[in-house]
Amino acid sequence: SSGAMGHAIAEAARDRGARVTLITAAPAPPRPVGVEVVRAGTAGQMAGAVREAVRGADALVMAAAVADWTPASPAGGKIKKAGRGAMTLELRRTDDIVASAEGPGLVKVGFALETEDLERSAREKLSAKGLDLIVANPACEPGVGMGEEDNRVTLIDRSGSAEALPRMPKEDVAWRLLDRVAGLLGAGARGSAG
Repeated sequence: SSGAMGHAIAEAARDRGARVTLITAAPAPPRPVGVEVVRAGTAGQMAGAVREAVRGADALVMAAAVADWTPASPAGGKIKKAGRGAMTLELRRTDDIVASAEGPGLVKVGFALETEDLERSAREKLSAKGLDLIVANPACEPGVGMGEEDNRVTLIDRSGSAEALPRMPKEDVAWRLLDRVAGLLGAGARGSAG
């Protein structure tokens, strides 16, 4: 993922007056002014940075596209060719960062990039990860999503309500998403405004 959606959310939250920590693996976009940026090169580093950042936070919006699988024994350098045989790569499941994030009154928002059954898959993730809101976006729709300037998403909350947004610039998606987060914070999504 390019990190563009995460940057758009961070900038929109800053513009709305929030104190923002952007945890990113993306090397590209310039650092947003007025936003604390933490670089994370691995899923493990990102998980640690998120655990630290959510202490005392009101909301976590996890837009990062973290791989579901990680090499069980990462090599310290290049793996050289040794003969002509095949190589077996053992993988282990990557820890689910947003599912394991905790904090009193923390509003948790996740993203679901799906290739099929978008809304059903997103609803399953919403429940399984203990989220307050999930942003479902199609993986295979031309002109939207990763690497594009626009996105087309569906916002689904814990009550089951779904709001399909039309195709729009990621900056506009960020503002619409933060409208929902502000509503959850005001309503005390987990029994407390946080």
